Amino acid sequence: MLDIQDLKVALDGEAGIVRAVDGLRLTIQRGETFALVGESGCGKSMTALALMRLLPESVRITAGRIELEGGDTLALPESQMRAVRGGRIGMIFQEPATSLNPVMRVGDQIVEAIATHTALRGDAARAKAIDWLRRVGIPEPERRIDEYPFRMSGGQKQRVMIAMTLATEPDFLIADEPTTALDVTLQKQILDLLRDLQREQGMGLLLITHDLAVVAGMAQRVALMYAGQIIEVASADEFFQSPRHPYAQALLRALPAAARRGEPLAAIAGTVPALTQSFAGCRFAPRCASAMAHCATTLPELTLLGPTRSVRCLLYAEGGAHTPVHPEVSKGARQGFDTSARTDLSSPLLAIQNLRVRFPIRKGLLQRVSGYFDAVGGVSFDIQPGQTLALVGESGCGKTTIGKAIVQLLRGQADIEGRALLGGSNLFDMQGDALQAARRDIQIIFQDPFSSLNPRMRVFEILEEGLTALHPDMDAGARRARLEKLAEQVGLRREALERFPHEFSGGQRQRIAIARALAVQPKLIVCDEPTSALDVSVQAQILNLLEQLQRELGVAYLFITHNIGVVEYIADHVAVMRAGRIVEQGPGEAVLQRPQHDYTRTLLAAVPRMVLATV
Repeated sequence: MLDIQDLKVALDGEAGIVRAVDGLRLTIQRGETFALVGESGCGKSMTALALMRLLPESVRITAGRIELEGGDTLALPESQMRAVRGGRIGMIFQEPATSLNPVMRVGDQIVEAIATHTALRGDAARAKAIDWLRRVGIPEPERRIDEYPFRMSGGQKQRVMIAMTLATEPDFLIADEPTTALDVTLQKQILDLLRDLQREQGMGLLLITHDLAVVAGMAQRVALMYAGQIIEVASADEFFQSPRHPYAQALLRALPAAARRGEPLAAIAGTVPALTQSFAGCRFAPRCASAMAHCATTLPELTLLGPTRSVRCLLYAEGGAHTPVHPEVSKGARQGFDTSARTDLSSPLLAIQNLRVRFPIRKGLLQRVSGYFDAVGGVSFDIQPGQTLALVGESGCGKTTIGKAIVQLLRGQADIEGRALLGGSNLFDMQGDALQAARRDIQIIFQDPFSSLNPRMRVFEILEEGLTALHPDMDAGARRARLEKLAEQVGLRREALERFPHEFSGGQRQRIAIARALAVQPKLIVCDEPTSALDVSVQAQILNLLEQLQRELGVAYLFITHNIGVVEYIADHVAVMRAGRIVEQGPGEAVLQRPQHDYTRTLLAAVPRMVLATV
């Protein structure tokens, strides 16, 4: 169905021409699910945008062919490409908050897509839009179809994007992180829906994701991408049971799990190299545990190892016997966590008591309040110093609302009852200097990094803003030194501090958001899906960093996530939410291994699992 030959994509950067995709070759059959995985910034999303011809003006395709059932889409004029884009090829974008029109009702956006690419109009198109909102799990679709995107949670916006894409019933679908913002139950529902569509329509699917468990359950074939190149292609079974490329092996070792709790994950040292340079050797060599002397001077080609398998590595070229040059480089943080910090567990750092959050429902021309929506209905929990409480549950159940209420981001927007005691003082009663002091102790990492970063400020200015406001005694030199060190800790090169947010991938922007929260050295961080936009290797770096900071500084975390593997690895206590209430909470091992509530059992049963070989 899709045949990509020698695709090259370049963009103009401040440091020179960035070769984002360099000689990519892929073939995808009708009805096949082909997974494209790899580290943030390696070119996955740029490949997807090139296939749709949606590249920004500063980005261009410099070579290659993209054939859709025999026709080269790169040769089509834009007028004909519009019929292909959305009609024959659909795309689920990575960031729904920036892909949905904020001034259009979600229903109008779905109906527009249906009317453009199908014969349906008017009431029939609206009925189909409602049906698709129901199929992707939007509650009360007849009412929610007339809402604006800002009234929906991140997961709900992602479902709207999926409904809008699938409603046109395309022949081929590009899904760029389609389930990133979804909890496990909805993720299962969406993936089952995609499987059904493939069976019914023979739809081809290019799945771009960093969730390897989803890949294991969905894909027939897998391509691993690194620094703009494909470095391994294999069937899904081959990839997970016997990965060949050292990068693939390192990725699978970096996965969080209950069995790895208490020890650092095998994070991969360093970052993806700058793609402005001309490479003389293997692009992964500086980070590779199996690198040989000639890896730095010899360009590896894709070596065919079997009918469905190829690897770009000199280990598998002719005469592949080798002696590793730096075998310890990829072990990352395996030196052991520093447990020097001591925390006082006699009293909680933060005590939430009977928290209720209600949002006003406004109607009419004058937007008068006609009622209230109870987003959080009386929850209570404690967070101990130096420990992690994981808050899990379906999208829209109130998890993020609790986090925003704690950091005082809902003042004037919602009615808040109950108490949030920080050091014995109620956060909801604080004003002026007292509130300013509390902000030094509590920070937040937002779910959507793109919309939470000022697009007109450089990264250094974004990180420095918090230090300037909350630590005015720190001079410019000390601020610079701290931020440069922090950038390295979260896996960013120092030169990244001088760039703007739009110059980074989604995962790299999330690292910037994490660095911003860590900059003022708070006592508590509300982590709202902090690793949802990160690939496996960077997720391991961030989890190791959060664990190390917790042990060194005694910082506590309210960890809002739908990734149960991360919960198993990092959480001391777990609270399970449903429809604004906590239905079960307790020590992490007890809740995850011996759940008592039916909803908790349902949630855990929906978690995708994979069996890995020892790598």
